[in-house]
Amino acid sequence: MKKLWLARVAAVVAGASFAVTVQAQQEVKIGVLYPLTGPGASVGAELRSALELAADIINNGAPGVAELPFSAGKGLPNLKGAKIKLVFADHQANPQTGASEAERLITQEKVVALVGAYNSAVTATSSQIAERAGIPFLNPESSSATLTQRNFKWFFRTTPHDDLFVHNAFQFLKELEAKKGIKAGSVVSLNENGLWGTETTKLQTKLAAEFKQNLVKQIAYPAKTTQLTSEVQTLKAANPNLLLQSSYTADAILSMKTYKELGFSPDMILANNAGFTDTDFIKTLGKDADYVITREVWSLDLAARNPLIKQVNDLFNAKYKINFTGNSSRTFTGLMVMADAINRAGSTEPEAIRKALAATDMPGSKLIMPWKGVKFDATGQNTLGQGILVQIMDGKYHTVWPFDMASRDVVWPMPKWDQRK
Repeated sequence: MKKLWLARVAAVVAGASFAVTVQAQQEVKIGVLYPLTGPGASVGAELRSALELAADIINNGAPGVAELPFSAGKGLPNLKGAKIKLVFADHQANPQTGASEAERLITQEKVVALVGAYNSAVTATSSQIAERAGIPFLNPESSSATLTQRNFKWFFRTTPHDDLFVHNAFQFLKELEAKKGIKAGSVVSLNENGLWGTETTKLQTKLAAEFKQNLVKQIAYPAKTTQLTSEVQTLKAANPNLLLQSSYTADAILSMKTYKELGFSPDMILANNAGFTDTDFIKTLGKDADYVITREVWSLDLAARNPLIKQVNDLFNAKYKINFTGNSSRTFTGLMVMADAINRAGSTEPEAIRKALAATDMPGSKLIMPWKGVKFDATGQNTLGQGILVQIMDGKYHTVWPFDMASRDVVWPMPKWDQRK
């Protein structure tokens, strides 16, 4: 039954190919899959805004931002000025919904490519539909390492993955001790039990041994949980110096509230991005978010090194009254990379777009990310991305690692809850 369904998807795609090409001069339809309702709605709203800004720049230009692709013109020049049209789909952070929405975008909306889907578990299912249908799928944010270990032909990922990110965390701990004399001490982890959190836990186990860190306990909690009392009580009983944590937005906020309520206060919380870099994290917690360190891929204070970061963030802030985050900046970059590939292909034929994506070689000077550029290997993974670590202080993210890029020194340990002003 599954084979028949996938064959039907492929047949519809093949039948739609000519019609899409004929319409290419007017618009290029790109399907975008994100959590627009449900537990991921807040981050989904920011990602949607980032996509809309990128599409607006591609379609209408951005005077004064000369280094950014498409900033000088209107539309895709190699397709006679064709405009990007985004077709949004809400996967609600549900892998099954993501798969069905991917099918709808391909078979009914006749999109020529897909971008998404933030949640690694949803990216896994929706990209499988695209793979079987022969439609390019570009993933800007999902960091599960296995996504580029599936021998897929149509899947491309611009963000670094968790193998690098978790490695960054342990490299930071090693350098923290060597350069500043700060030892991590006993370490525990708290991770959601979805694809992303589960794979992160495995990587932490492996790298803790390699870096000789004392990982004494690992706790997984149900994704989309509404209470973390028992998990936090277990953490408190373990009395660790350092907590490693991987949580989406609602869970990250819930955990911090529970830590304060139950008086759990390790020397440091070192988070794995996601919910800890959502705008709602600081907005909801206020000063209680301070001192947390989280891995990142973007920070506004890096504009001192790359003026393009501030220029494009100013456009984003003027339109939406918020700054980019590591999540939304990656999503913005993902659509720009996809549009660049479609333009270089000079066609909306899926195979031409796939080949153009595979040949991508975009320099870091054209990006708002602190990366060397975008260039995909045979698995579809961008090999030129990198991670940073930021610490929240006074309600803002400050780059603290790599140390030669830091805008301020690390504050370690965090003050106990009853010692904070």
